[in-house]
Amino acid sequence: MARPRLSSLFFVVFHLQLVLISATSEAKSDEHPKKHVHFFIFGDSFLDAGNNNYINTTTLDQANFWPYGETHFNFPTGRFSDGRLMVDFIAEYANLPLILPFLQPGIDQYRFGVNFASGGAGALVETFQGDDVYELGGRKFAFINLPELGCLPAMRIIKPENNGKCLEEASLLATLHNKALSKLLFGLEKQLKGFRYSIYDFKTSLHQRMKHPSKYGLKQGKAACCGTGKFRGVYSCGGKRAVKEFELCKNPNEYLFWDSFHLTEMAYKQLADEMWGGNGNSLAVGPYNLKQLFQN
Repeated sequence: MARPRLSSLFFVVFHLQLVLISATSEAKSDEHPKKHVHFFIFGDSFLDAGNNNYINTTTLDQANFWPYGETHFNFPTGRFSDGRLMVDFIAEYANLPLILPFLQPGIDQYRFGVNFASGGAGALVETFQGDDVYELGGRKFAFINLPELGCLPAMRIIKPENNGKCLEEASLLATLHNKALSKLLFGLEKQLKGFRYSIYDFKTSLHQRMKHPSKYGLKQGKAACCGTGKFRGVYSCGGKRAVKEFELCKNPNEYLFWDSFHLTEMAYKQLADEMWGGNGNSLAVGPYNLKQLFQN
């Protein structure tokens, strides 16, 4: 008997990758269309909607304390930002509710999908087997490449002799990863029938905002809103980690970076807009944008 095919969209991030699986399903809620797409998310802290709240782990990999979540939610949800993440906005654009964390108590039905992302997650061959998902019926995948890791506020301060310049060794590793990912996806598109994907150039988009923040309505593209030290690169936001002292900016919407590693809600919304395709930036995402994958 043939295996049933899911009309699914996987949104995958390796290190920062998120996998988006969309599967057409019937919905009984009046707030959402009868036919909708399931949204399954895999990744790390850039996409974690609160899974690490329920893991016995260090506060280095948690964000369930103030001032995280101070803007949109008005309380810490476990998201590594002042507010919403990229996947929250994408769910909204797809006419879906917020996709809940897999580990949140009481979650046993995935009517709209589920978020498996976990802060501190890595990218290993055994972590995500794309062929296995394809065999289960997955046909639509979305990926984010890696940014210049050496240019995150926390990385700029590792070598004081660099005077705040990017840590090139870390950025080089990200570049090698991105080249391998692009080559892999190109090959899978030719190899697997019906395989469709979107890959977002997170690296270039973040680089442009670091270099020209005012062009994107931001005032600061290098320093974080929350943290301490040069560029607020010391990962102390919230005072629950090794260093307790931290500073907090007055308006996160003026910043690209929220803390020493992660972005503000303002930045995440801009990136989600590009991924969705609403701004017409064809250079940032391809060969499909997320709107096309969700609609087709």
